[in-house]
Amino acid sequence: MTVAYKILTSDDWRRMVTEGRYEGSAVDLADGYIHMSTADQLAETARRHYAGQADLMLLTVDLGGLDDALVWEPSRGGALFPHLYAPLPVAAVTTGRPFAVAEDGAMRFEDAA
Repeated sequence: MTVAYKILTSDDWRRMVTEGRYEGSAVDLADGYIHMSTADQLAETARRHYAGQADLMLLTVDLGGLDDALVWEPSRGGALFPHLYAPLPVAAVTTGRPFAVAEDGAMRFEDAA
């Protein structure tokens, strides 16, 4: 796996760009690592944790340079999720897309035609 995805608020994205790294959400900080998802896990993560929220960013993260700080650990149903035990450097983000998650959990991208 070469990429993973991170959902965060637009405010957190702006702060990440300014500071050059992302320290994590309140949940990330409480758990001790930055939660990310694979492409197959993303829709369920959005539905479970972000339903009804707008003003979000979906980051595509290149996992290549994260080295030993990246650990694949079992979570939902035993599936392995990418967990980052370090701040996420902005340089690892290859794309960021604004989006919202509808009440039913559907992801709605602002740049969709």
